Amino acid sequence: MKKILSGLAFATAITAATLAHAADVKPTVILVHGAFADSSSWNGVVKILEKDGYPVIAAANPLRGVTSDAQSVASIVKNIKTPVVLVGHSYGGPVISEAAYGNSNVKSLVFVAAFAPEAGETAAELSGRFPGGTLASALAAPVDLADGGKDLYIQQDKFHEQFAADVSEADARLMAAGQRPVTVAALNEAATTPAWKTVPSWFVYGDKDKNIPPQALAFMAERAHSKQTVVVKGGSHVVMVSNPKAVAELIEKAAK
Repeated sequence: MKKILSGLAFATAITAATLAHAADVKPTVILVHGAFADSSSWNGVVKILEKDGYPVIAAANPLRGVTSDAQSVASIVKNIKTPVVLVGHSYGGPVISEAAYGNSNVKSLVFVAAFAPEAGETAAELSGRFPGGTLASALAAPVDLADGGKDLYIQQDKFHEQFAADVSEADARLMAAGQRPVTVAALNEAATTPAWKTVPSWFVYGDKDKNIPPQALAFMAERAHSKQTVVVKGGSHVVMVSNPKAVAELIEKAAK
């Protein structure tokens, strides 16, 4: 009898230790950049998250098309053994929403100055639905691709004012030179099944965003029943670069 009781006590201790360890495991944060940016746009956020003990992956977003880009991100998600917080900037919003669908380890979504389209909506249509966006006038002539598609860039001399007005001029010049193009097709590809309808979502954006009108961002946050929406006063489209602390704090709330 004593052996049975001691065995039960041992098993209980093991179970308690396992549960305690599981509670200590932090979700993995996957950061997905948007158009005209790259993974380095998350550097300030990554430093804070890693300091606070979160595993972080700043994924390379191909910027070729919503479905194919989402598949690329989903392949990363499927190989993560912990819960995942998916974070998307700008065009990265539709990508994380598509990538999360059907992946049960995604516990939350964070939209950083990002689109959260309904099925059938496109990034281009949403940005034009509300006044205030000036991206079209800042774009360079489309670059023809071998497959018949077209790539879009922001004119380098307009990049600072259009994309990153609250970032230093020197940093904005570096960002402009290293910007990643997005295809015209990607911005006009309709979303299919948005995960924000079933996965808890958080939103953060700047009230001086010129790429996606703040009215559009507010509309999408309200429609998605955002758990918390943070509006950064004076924030540009790249709030994760200019205000990494505010963005990281919201991500950590989504990770709880």
